[in-house]
Amino acid sequence: MTESGATEATPVVGRFAPSPTGRMHAGNIYAALIAWLVAKSQGGRMVLRIEDLDRERSKAAYIDQIQRDFEALGLFWDEGPYFQHDRDEAYAEAFARLEAQGLLYPCFCTRADLHAASAPHRGEKLIYAGTCRHLLAAEVEARRAAGRTPGWRAAVDGRMIAFEDLVQGYYAQKLDRDCGDFLIRRSDGAFAYQLAVVVDDAAQGVNSVVRGVDLLCSTPQQRYLQDLLGLPHPAYAHVPLLVAEQDRRLSKRDRDAALDELLARFGSPRAVIGHIAAVAGLVPEEAPATPEELLKDFSLERFRDGLPDLVQIPWRS
Repeated sequence: MTESGATEATPVVGRFAPSPTGRMHAGNIYAALIAWLVAKSQGGRMVLRIEDLDRERSKAAYIDQIQRDFEALGLFWDEGPYFQHDRDEAYAEAFARLEAQGLLYPCFCTRADLHAASAPHRGEKLIYAGTCRHLLAAEVEARRAAGRTPGWRAAVDGRMIAFEDLVQGYYAQKLDRDCGDFLIRRSDGAFAYQLAVVVDDAAQGVNSVVRGVDLLCSTPQQRYLQDLLGLPHPAYAHVPLLVAEQDRRLSKRDRDAALDELLARFGSPRAVIGHIAAVAGLVPEEAPATPEELLKDFSLERFRDGLPDLVQIPWRS
């Protein structure tokens, strides 16, 4: 068994999974770099998946730019790109399997309803109060007749979902208390991220998921769906977030440490990678480097043990 949970007969398969809603920033590059290093340090390969479920915000220009940026930074992939906009049939099949198990129900709650009725979760997530879970058939039909289109939620029970994260260590949630019933399909018909990512990881053979610690609290939902659909569990490694002043997350919207600005400041992709590697503690001193050069001294264990903080790393601008 390898660090990422693959066997000798099943090589490590990691993934890049960017959303094409803006230019990459330092935080995106950092997470992608660690994902690449984790897979390649174990002789694995990388899949590129474009997560464009949000059709309104996803732009073709960003899709092209992301691929050029990855290549310029030396973060090459071995398979793909795959696009979520091509995968509705696979998501619909998984949706039907969950529906056949009696685990889905229509939800008419608006965003305002959710914020008014939900309790804050640790981190950023809100727990759904179950408002629509026990609606009678007549109530559902009346709301439909009034022109309201529901989303669909997966009902959870009181089971405990626990796993060992390769960076954060032991993590557990009691689903009904810490998670709540969660969205599977939106009211506009689009499939939700939790379902799509589970179906895609299984179909693309991904068994090593490296991403930001802000997504740690979503992982029990994904493992729950994997259990219900009979899909394998990848190994998960949730890395600290690069944060700006006052612990604010780097953001595409705010153009925090955007790649074009980094290239203008540092002058080359190698210098950008070298700076991010130094900020993240991958190397003791800042110097231009490629991912291939960083790979020579990388191990997941050494990376994890060298982190001063498992949650956030201040970005040096």
